[in-house]
Amino acid sequence: MSTSDANKSRLVTKKRWVVESSNARIKRWRYLDRTLPTNQIPFVGDYVRIVCALSNKFFPPLSKSHSIEEDEADAAKMLYLSKQKANSVAASPRVWNRELPHPGRGAVTELDLRDLYQLKLSRSYIQEHIDGDCDIWFHKDNDRLLRVKIQSRRTSSKQYLVCIEFSDCSVDAWYCTCRAGARVVGMFSHIAAIIWYLSKGRHEGGKYGVCDWGEHVLDAADIPPPVDESDGDASSCDSVPEE
Repeated sequence: MSTSDANKSRLVTKKRWVVESSNARIKRWRYLDRTLPTNQIPFVGDYVRIVCALSNKFFPPLSKSHSIEEDEADAAKMLYLSKQKANSVAASPRVWNRELPHPGRGAVTELDLRDLYQLKLSRSYIQEHIDGDCDIWFHKDNDRLLRVKIQSRRTSSKQYLVCIEFSDCSVDAWYCTCRAGARVVGMFSHIAAIIWYLSKGRHEGGKYGVCDWGEHVLDAADIPPPVDESDGDASSCDSVPEE
């Protein structure tokens, strides 16, 4: 098996674990768990067949599948999905438009977006990307489907593609190429920041991030000269000696 074929076979993780577990079961025998000398090559095949026969007789089966057709269908589906990244809509630049469409209704409120933890990170997170490198495209044939290229918050050399499909009342689907992009419960800051900016933040104007309080701090090296605020007449009277 070539390297590419081996990597493709490992994409089917639901079925591949049976093969790996079978190899691990064989290596439980100390003789087969180490590098053998060349003079043992003629006998290795017999030893492996004996070990496999004992394992099949006295150990429970690794897989209890009842239908070979279903297993093959699942494997074909996983292999098909692994090839969709190169042919996906997100990877094609010809079907995207950079002009933001006019919203069908007014800006939503914080109550509409809900006060989630990810939403609290959205203001500062989107400010970083609006000031920096953030590209937003809308699909030419479907203005309810957008794609955003966003930079990683932890690694400056990484960029992710975020796809969001929405309607007038809700966000229908989302996906990101980052590690957490395929989660199905809740959403993370990449998605929440984009939704917050397009539905609310861009209608408010101004800065979206955390206030820079450093602008209001005085430099200790630049101290103004002291000002004498005392009354001149009172000071002159106090300076006259008593008789």
